[in-house]
Amino acid sequence: MNRPARLLLVEDEASLAEVLVDNLREEGYEPVVAHDGEAGLRRWREGGFDLVVLDVMLPHRDGTDVCRTRRAEGDDTPVLFLSARGRPEERVAGLEAGGDDYLAKPFHLPEFLLRVEALLRRRAWSGAAPGGVLRFGGHEVDLRGATARLADGRTETLGEREIGIVRLLASRPGEAVSRDDILDAVWGDEVFPSSRTIDNVVMRLRRLFEPDPTAPRHLHTVWGVGYRFEPDPTGDRAAPPESGGPT
Repeated sequence: MNRPARLLLVEDEASLAEVLVDNLREEGYEPVVAHDGEAGLRRWREGGFDLVVLDVMLPHRDGTDVCRTRRAEGDDTPVLFLSARGRPEERVAGLEAGGDDYLAKPFHLPEFLLRVEALLRRRAWSGAAPGGVLRFGGHEVDLRGATARLADGRTETLGEREIGIVRLLASRPGEAVSRDDILDAVWGDEVFPSSRTIDNVVMRLRRLFEPDPTAPRHLHTVWGVGYRFEPDPTGDRAAPPESGGPT
């Protein structure tokens, strides 16, 4: 980013908020603080934030409700939940409310700052990835709407991980993309899948897009590395992504 990343910190514990603000500023970020759920929701609606750090247990309105409300309103700003509640079911509830990561209190500041950095890095990658329509092999993929019109006329909806892998590989055509890069960009830090998880998603994509999934023309395995996307293996490059949805 050319400008400092702007963060909204919604935290009712004044002493913790002060410590986090000081450390965020030292890292070059621009934090804005709200001390209860209603105030946090108002500030979030003002816009202009690259990341929201959101406590779960807040006065007036809890953090999960604040996040769920903004997601319903169409806002996709990354959210890092903070909470003294760290049981697995509580983490799942936060992620189901639309959170991108969840950090249980008490936590170490270096871990907090690393998670902030990782979420901002994913945000930057998402913004840099191609948008619009990707055309290859007779298929049209709406990278914003996560839908595909296949060469045989069928329309399919792609899952979050499926469209994430397509967007990442399409942003680096002809290049071997490592499994670590795929995990970092598509899964991030909130879960820890195995490499087999990536393989299963790619197998699903091959079943959709490859005439013969056992002999892929577009989604190639690079042994010992990861995967490579070839838009047009016959030599003519596919049309680059365009703005707008499929026509």
